[in-house]
Amino acid sequence: MQIRQPIRNIQDFLLSTYFADGLRITIGVLLPSLIFAQFGMLKYGMTLSLGALCVSVVDSPGPMVHRRNAMLITTALIFTFSIITGLTNKNHYFIGFLLAISSFIFSMFYIYGLRAASVGTAVLLIMVLSIDDIRPWQEVMLHSALVLAGSLWYTGLSYLVYRLRPFRLVQQSLSDSIIEVAEFLREKAKFYHQNNNYEKTYADLLQLQVSVHEKQDAVRELLFRTREIVRDSTPEGRFLLLVFVDMVDLFEQVMSTYYNYQQLHDQFDKAGILSDYEMAIKRISYALDDIAFALKSGGTPVVSKRLLIEIERLKIKINHLEKNNQNQEYNTLGIIALKNIEVNIENILSRVKTIFSYFKVRNSKDIRQAEVDTEKFITRQKFDFKLFTENLTYSSSTFRHSLRVTVVMLLGFVVSLALDFSHSYWILLTILVISKPGFSLTKERNYQRLIGTTVGAFVGMGVLTYIHDRNTLFVILLICMIGCYSFQRKNYVVSVLFMTPYILILFDFLGMGSIALAKERIYDTFIGSGIALLASYSLFPTWEYENLKEAMVDILKANKTYYDQVKKLYFEKSYNRTDYKLARKEVYVSTANLASLFQRMFSEPKSKQLFIKEVHQFTALSHLLSSYVATLSLYNKEHEFIFESFDHLKPIANNTNYLLDTAIENLLQGTSTIDNVPLIRLNDNGLSAKKGEDLVPEQFDLIQKVAYDIYKLSVKIKL
Repeated sequence: MQIRQPIRNIQDFLLSTYFADGLRITIGVLLPSLIFAQFGMLKYGMTLSLGALCVSVVDSPGPMVHRRNAMLITTALIFTFSIITGLTNKNHYFIGFLLAISSFIFSMFYIYGLRAASVGTAVLLIMVLSIDDIRPWQEVMLHSALVLAGSLWYTGLSYLVYRLRPFRLVQQSLSDSIIEVAEFLREKAKFYHQNNNYEKTYADLLQLQVSVHEKQDAVRELLFRTREIVRDSTPEGRFLLLVFVDMVDLFEQVMSTYYNYQQLHDQFDKAGILSDYEMAIKRISYALDDIAFALKSGGTPVVSKRLLIEIERLKIKINHLEKNNQNQEYNTLGIIALKNIEVNIENILSRVKTIFSYFKVRNSKDIRQAEVDTEKFITRQKFDFKLFTENLTYSSSTFRHSLRVTVVMLLGFVVSLALDFSHSYWILLTILVISKPGFSLTKERNYQRLIGTTVGAFVGMGVLTYIHDRNTLFVILLICMIGCYSFQRKNYVVSVLFMTPYILILFDFLGMGSIALAKERIYDTFIGSGIALLASYSLFPTWEYENLKEAMVDILKANKTYYDQVKKLYFEKSYNRTDYKLARKEVYVSTANLASLFQRMFSEPKSKQLFIKEVHQFTALSHLLSSYVATLSLYNKEHEFIFESFDHLKPIANNTNYLLDTAIENLLQGTSTIDNVPLIRLNDNGLSAKKGEDLVPEQFDLIQKVAYDIYKLSVKIKL
């Protein structure tokens, strides 16, 4: 078994978007202070750094045009609010009112997406940091001008980095998405491991599927909105698009293999062949790792000979098992299942080889163009005021979140005034970063913040106690800054763990560092966390079950549309590539949404975990349904079956649609009785196949049975 070397993991991280973000933000924030410090103007440099820090909040991966626009809007807003806050912060009543109004309006930005929400966070950040900073109006104007300059400096730096290497972010994001598919494959390989915990593996697979979808969606946004790629004007752009399209197809192929693994183990454990399947699948996942690394490093991967040998050995073993099964020691259907899995593994390997081949022509003008209608795959976000006003109702979870943030920010402001700590704005900062639209997300972020801050404070105190050399402290500061900004999207606990020593060392450089400061930070964090968590539970709470019905209906509609596209391959002999891929994408999106919603429910109080057992079954059956539909699609596209007639399968296909439609109606109307909906029996009369005659009818029948199980389950779930 291959174990990925720690050195490769380190290289992967150093070449990732996370580390690139960490370096860019660290340079953008630190450089102004370093330069101005050389001229004895550290105070001005720190203000420039503050502007850069606020704008960096919105500079998350995505199309450059979105990032640039968001940074420019943020620049204008933080400049404006820096002036307003600076001129009015002497009056606690007015600044409290301003904080409340701003908290509500900017929290409502969630309706426009995460990047818009981060714009609101950046503006609230500059307000919170300016509340205690009372100075004459002339200095307020200078301070705001320096914040503006720092914001523009960071925006320019970010745009310059992008222009120098316009494809770099796409390469890194595509690489990350391939690593997730490799992880998905490795998890799926566990099904072939003896004495495996199937429930846990399945739950882990669903979580990984959510992650795969998120990563692929991020790549899709980048690829289809990057002009150089959409115009297809460069070999690198065509290469990246080809790799992505093939990886999505490969993931569909991986999704299509789903069997009764317990039965396989009962039949074949004594033969010892299932471990060969496990190893073959793992070898393919390592090949995907090599592709991912080559994308980031600029190398050319080579197909491992051990992989080819492993697949060939598997073929020989399954053929040997079939030939020596004269005494019917093994179930014939079981052997057919093993052969199908082996064929699927070969098809996945073929796709992997195709992706490897793209690297050889990566810089060639002859590299072919990917056939994809990019416009149809882009989800456009409307930024109209009507959407804002439509959400000004208690039924909107964003509206309730905004009300909650308004109250807790106001409460935090009052508490910070009452405590009169030297850095009481840390309470407001903690509330700002912890408060999320749902209880489960707030709870998770709360624990992460508390653990990271507490451990980080002790690390920081240790560093300041035992290290006094300024150069050494600066190096540690640099490492902590890079670590903080590199992990802020990857692992929030680690990010906060780096952030706390970085802040303590920074204050020490400014002559304000002490053990008391570290203690105060811990106190403020606990106070802010407590306020935010209690509010998320008791103040206009948003629970996951409120979105459950919509998510379940969405996944059924997506699966039905996907099934309709696959049916066309058989009954109409037609195939619209774009419509098919759009339907497949919607299945992935809706599956990921339901799976992540279901996982978040577990963080909520037991009283709010409605129909948890039934929802778990529903999620599993929906995943099974999309896997079976994907298998049916691949039978038509890859096995090239030749049928005289498909008419005898139409009743089964139509009944499947009826079952899914009825399940949707049941969920929407809360029906509590099961109608006598029959299952259509498989009828082979008039249906002849020259190859693999049992596979396609059986697959239609399997899909119908899963749809029937979903239909029965839909009656039990009343939301």
